Amino acid sequence: MSFPVYLSLGSLRLGPHLVFETAAYLAAFRLYLALRKRQGDALDDERRSWVIAGAAIGAVVGSRVLFWLEDPALTLAHWRDAGYLFGGKTIVGALLGGLAGVELAKRHLGVSRRTGDLFAVPLAAGIAIGRIGCFLTGFEDGTAGIPTALPWGVDFGDGLARHPTQLYEAAFALALAAFLLWRSARPYRPGDLFKGFMVAYFGFRLLCDFLKPAVRFLGLSTLEWAAVLVLLYYARDLARWGRVAQPASAGGAAEGHGGGSGTAGAVRRGG
Repeated sequence: MSFPVYLSLGSLRLGPHLVFETAAYLAAFRLYLALRKRQGDALDDERRSWVIAGAAIGAVVGSRVLFWLEDPALTLAHWRDAGYLFGGKTIVGALLGGLAGVELAKRHLGVSRRTGDLFAVPLAAGIAIGRIGCFLTGFEDGTAGIPTALPWGVDFGDGLARHPTQLYEAAFALALAAFLLWRSARPYRPGDLFKGFMVAYFGFRLLCDFLKPAVRFLGLSTLEWAAVLVLLYYARDLARWGRVAQPASAGGAAEGHGGGSGTAGAVRRGG
């Protein structure tokens, strides 16, 4: 296979990243609408629109800022290059920025209830689709893994067989979406679907990103440190889930409520 793998639509030759990223957004939005119709929504249309706008703005800002922090020296070397500064982004930063944007929007609206459960399945499904585009884009996408001797290693164009970490993530995200969809049909505490998505995804990234080349500080990359902070942020929920999962004889009890609710030569990083 030769990378990038371009897709043809009539006379058009489309880059895989654009195609699959667009498909991810569309699929995630349609899935969100279907889940909102099926499960209902604690917010009216106007307040939900504000929350979505906050998430979108926060995601754009967060994805860029964390991208710049992945390799601060490289970012400083290209600080005058708009193509470099705005040509890369990371899903880790998008999720963190989106979370911050939602919380700011909720504070502005005076909303205190949990509002993220409807986003959990669409986010996981969108990530699964989007990572296929990252894989087909090849080495220039900046999401390929370190060299490996394993039989499924892929040469993305630099002559080395590497971990196809994009496919690892796509498979994980698809399985996570299926699990969350199954879980949404059963009683759960409001907010736990979204928290479960964040804990599972960032836990996966903390492990999987050790298979990626990166600039590291104290043994962890910027994205790995971000994952650690997210897991610490949800530590109380992790402890609560652990207590609930204990057998009844050990004092555990099931808990749940209804749950609607580039310059040339610079490698483009992603994540």
